[in-house]
Amino acid sequence: MNQWKNFSKGFLKENPVFVLLLGMCPTLGVTSSAINGLGMGLATTFVLLMSNMVISLVKNQIPDKVRIPSFIVIIAAFVTVVQLVMQAYVPSLYKSLGLFIPLIVVNCIVLGRAEAFASKNNVVSSAFDGLGIGLGFTFALVLLGGIREVLGSGKLFNITIYSENYVTLLFVLAPGAFIVLGYLIAIINRIKKN
Repeated sequence: MNQWKNFSKGFLKENPVFVLLLGMCPTLGVTSSAINGLGMGLATTFVLLMSNMVISLVKNQIPDKVRIPSFIVIIAAFVTVVQLVMQAYVPSLYKSLGLFIPLIVVNCIVLGRAEAFASKNNVVSSAFDGLGIGLGFTFALVLLGGIREVLGSGKLFNITIYSENYVTLLFVLAPGAFIVLGYLIAIINRIKKN
């Protein structure tokens, strides 16, 4: 039951984007479409899951003086795996996400979960925590990217919803990310109060 609690908190109670306001750089930078949000979210989820598990396994062997650099090396190894796999199998998504993939290494969500949770808990709890936070992050990116894509291009996952004659280009540009994110945070806060 405790694992379910670790898993589910990432969606609303501790959602990295809507509640904790972490990871804003990739959130605002890559969510011009739902596909980009899904790709970035799943890449981050994989890194969170794997790095949480490994850090939980080796936490007692890492001296306190080199704890954070050690965590970064572990995280960087999994980011490299994600980067190479994406480059080989989904090159168009890899090109679209660009610099944001290597920046997962220093994403405060990943390093924060490593420090706050994985370094203090067992492997199973750390895996559920990483998966829950990662999927919550993915949910937020897909939601934000989907809304921006529909409003800005009339499409969702590249499927035409309505004519381009009625789109508002603002939503696929940088200011649109801030506008949609602001409204989503307000809606989430309203839901949490009720």
